[in-house]
Amino acid sequence: MGIGEWPEGERPREKLIAMGSQALSDAELLAIFLRTGVRGRSAVDLSRDLLMNFGGLRPLLEAGREQFCSAHGLGDAKYVQLQAALELSRRHLETLLVRGDVLNSSQTVRRYLSAQLRDAGHEIFAALFLDSQHRVLRFEKLFTGTLDSAAVYPREVVKQALAVGAGAVIFAHNHPSGVAEPSDADRRITTRLTEALGLFDIRVLDHFIVGDGEVLSFAERGLL
Repeated sequence: MGIGEWPEGERPREKLIAMGSQALSDAELLAIFLRTGVRGRSAVDLSRDLLMNFGGLRPLLEAGREQFCSAHGLGDAKYVQLQAALELSRRHLETLLVRGDVLNSSQTVRRYLSAQLRDAGHEIFAALFLDSQHRVLRFEKLFTGTLDSAAVYPREVVKQALAVGAGAVIFAHNHPSGVAEPSDADRRITTRLTEALGLFDIRVLDHFIVGDGEVLSFAERGLL
């Protein structure tokens, strides 16, 4: 039976319109994206198969082109559409940050940093440079490293902050291991950066560690 023959309240599109996107399962949301199934399998059936084969929604969304396109029912067109949708989501989060005081948008900051850093296979150290009213001036990926470390140079961070006229900074880096717990090195570099920027009256508001499903805040942990 095709989706068009299902009761109206069970069809993904109609369900979304009636109840909102949050009411849909991963398979139902994916089915709307796919639009059509394959011979003998509805879009929802195909979505369930894909989620099972990839091991969940996140591995599917993070799959490279070759792996993604090799799955039954997918291809270059779907891969391009998906990458465009993911980039639109990242840019939407960025526009939300730019609108106002990031200190009043802590969850948006977390989602944005997670979208930017979570999926990298190596460590990236980044900064949100803010003006004196805590509005976003620029997001910069400053340093990259190996799987478990990144070389961070306070002089370069100060240079970037002064160049954009920052009054405050929020730092962030990812842990490719997925464990969002600060290491001794994380604590030391945060202290060094705070001291270096403090010489120029630039405040460090927070340092986030992006893990797998968790974004840890130094400020909330009392580490700043």
